[in-house]
Amino acid sequence: MSGTIQGRQLQRLAALFLIIISGLLLRRFGYSVDLPFVVVKYGGSLLWGSMVYFLLAFAIGGLSTRIRPTGIATIALVVAICVELFRLYHTPWLDAFRLTTAGALLLGRVFSLWNIVAYAFGIAAAYALDPARRHSSPSRP
Repeated sequence: MSGTIQGRQLQRLAALFLIIISGLLLRRFGYSVDLPFVVVKYGGSLLWGSMVYFLLAFAIGGLSTRIRPTGIATIALVVAICVELFRLYHTPWLDAFRLTTAGALLLGRVFSLWNIVAYAFGIAAAYALDPARRHSSPSRP
C-alpha cells in the first residue's frame, strides 16, 4: 500500500472512530443536555449512515483501490436500506437481541422510512468528507 493510500485509510479509520464516539455520546447524553428529540433520533441515524460509509470505505479501501467513493456510497446506502428492512423481520431471539443496547445500536428496533432518509444524508456527508474523494478529483487551476 502506498503512503498516500495508507494515509487516506488512516483518515477513514479516524473518521470512523470519531463518528462512533459521537453517535454513542449523542444517544447517551443527548436528552440530558436538552437536545430536541429530532436531533437525538435522526442525528444518531445520520451518524449511523456515516459510520456505515466509513466502515465500508475502510474495509474496501484496504482491499481494492478500484472501487471509487461513489461506489462505496452506493453500497453503503444498499446496506443501510437492507438493515432497515431487516427490522420488519421478527423472531423471538432477534427481538430479544434488539432489546439490548448493542442490538438497538446495530439493528434498531422499529422500521422507519425517515431513518432511511437520515442514513442517506449521513452517507452523503461522509462521501463529501472522504479523503479519497477529495484527493482523487482533478485539480483545478
